[in-house]
Order: sequence, then structure tokens, then C-alpha cells
Amino acid sequence: MNRNILFCSILTVMLCLPEAYLQAQNTRTEDDKVADKPLFRDPVFDGAADPVLVREQKEKLWYMFYTNRRANDESLQGVTWVHGTGIGIATSADGASWEYKGTANIDYKPDAEPTYWAPEVIEHEGIYHMYLTYVPGIFADWGHPRSIIHLTSPDLLNWQYQSTLKLCSNRVIDAAVMQLPDGRWRMWYNDETTGKSIAYAESTDLYTWTDYGVIEGISRCEGPKVFRWKGKFWMITDEWQGLALFSSDDALNWVRQPGNLLHQPGKGLDDMAMGQHCDVVVQGDRAWVFYFTHPGRTPSSKGDSYSTRRSSLQVTELFLDANRNVFCRRDMPTYINLKRGK
Repeated sequence: MNRNILFCSILTVMLCLPEAYLQAQNTRTEDDKVADKPLFRDPVFDGAADPVLVREQKEKLWYMFYTNRRANDESLQGVTWVHGTGIGIATSADGASWEYKGTANIDYKPDAEPTYWAPEVIEHEGIYHMYLTYVPGIFADWGHPRSIIHLTSPDLLNWQYQSTLKLCSNRVIDAAVMQLPDGRWRMWYNDETTGKSIAYAESTDLYTWTDYGVIEGISRCEGPKVFRWKGKFWMITDEWQGLALFSSDDALNWVRQPGNLLHQPGKGLDDMAMGQHCDVVVQGDRAWVFYFTHPGRTPSSKGDSYSTRRSSLQVTELFLDANRNVFCRRDMPTYINLKRGK
């Protein structure tokens, strides 16, 4: 074949490749592995949701905590199946494959049948901190108080209650915590009494928090996740029609990105539904979003059953386009190899 014709053919193919594919080839390393799909399913209740990841320092593993819904118990009426379970734990050496470890031992049980949701877990100066949504019982509907409690642990397995945070109202869920460049800690959470708005609080020591109320313009959502990447702060929220994305230069004033991530169903195993409540892990210039799906909730599905209740965890890499908007390609193989703990 003529060399000029061959060159033009190769160039044409490259120009037709998805931008995410080209970026993935530039960012992946020789040590990367292809992530399992689905990434993880809870072997007990099959209802893993709301994942959050943290590096464990002694075993040199990654721990993933998740809400553990009782999806496979079809005798439970209403939303009882979303209540009454512990927080599940899975572990991984690389983020690509995960093994079930059990449930977190949480010592806060002021009610006979406590409900735990949406953990946020961080490590600071050798202590692990969990900010956990607590519901005082098991209920068949959504109309009950919820609070965010603070627990600490030396080992990520056994958790000691520290306090119940004083926030906007008695119906708050889904904490997300990060340290700002000046050393302060900021927490974002969902206040259900103000149209499912995102609110925030600040602390200098992770124990005492000052609440600042709702953020204007971010409502009708839940599950905020804030991370720093590519020179900006980013917030992802779950709008139940994919994940909304906001960017900020100061983590106070947020600009909405057009469209939603993971709104359109994917094609992979257990990924043929919208993505929901997520975590994001950033390492260097790369970032991965860990999310959950309800694979059985399709346009043709009807009623409430194990098929529509069960959920799976998934992961895909994030990229920036030429306009500095975040996007992903969930149907591409996800290359990942998270760094080990220090």
C-alpha cells in the first residue's frame, strides 16, 4: 500500500476514535488492570449502594464501605428493605477486583433496630473518621428523622461513637468531607427539609462543626461528593436521572455543567441503568467514579421485587474535554490500579 494512503487511513481511524479512548491510552500505565464488571455485589443481601473508598495503612489495602440494603428479602413491605442493615465492607489491593470482608462494628445503637446509610470515611493523623447517616429504627416509608453521626476507628472495623452533629434540621443525610488548602475541613450534606438541598458545615478538628446552611442553586438531589482535580473543585450530586456535576474555584461558588453523567444506561453487565450515589478517587491527573446501579430497573420492569431492588457497584474513569467539562465512557474497559497505602 502507498505510504501516503496508509498514513491517511491511520489518521482517519484515530480521528474517529472516542475522545475518552484516546485519553485512556495516554493516561493508563503498564501496571493498570481492567476493572471487574460489575465491580462488586454484596453476597449477603445483594443491595450494595452509596460506596466510599479509603486507604488502610497497615494491610496496605483499599477498603470500600457501602450501604447494605436487604434487596433479596421480598417479604419486606414498602421501603423496609432499605432500613435495618449494617454498613458493608469490601477490600481490594488495586481497585479493580474486590472481596467481601463483612460489616462495620458500629457501637451506636440507641434504638433497638438502627438503620445506617451512606458512610463517609476519611483518615487523618492515624485515626479513621466516619460520618454516617443514622435513622432511629426500621420503617416502611421515608417520613422519619435522620441525623449524621461522627464515629472514629483505629482499624476501619470497630467504630466508636463521638457525637451527633448539629446541622440544618432533623432530616439530614449523605455527608461528604474534604480538607481545604488552608487546613479547614468542610462537610457537604443533604438537607431534606429544604427541597433536598445541599448544605455545608466547617470544622478545624473534625469533631466540632459550625453549620452554614444550604448552598443556593443546588437542590432536588442527594449524595454530594466533592473532590479536587485538574486545578478545580468538583461536586457530583445524585439527581435520580444520572449525576449532576458542578465546578468551583473556591469550593463555595458552584457552576453547573450541562447534562448529567451516567444518565444513559450502559451496555456492560449490571450497568444497563443510570448511575447513582457515587464516590470519586483521585490519584495524580487521573480520577475514577465509583457508583451503583439498579440493573433490574428498566423501562419494561414493573412492580417492586428482588429484581428491581438489587444493586451493583461499578467504576469508570473520568476525563476532561476541550471545554473542561467532565465526561466518561462507561462502556469502555476501565483501566485502574490504585496506589497502595503508605
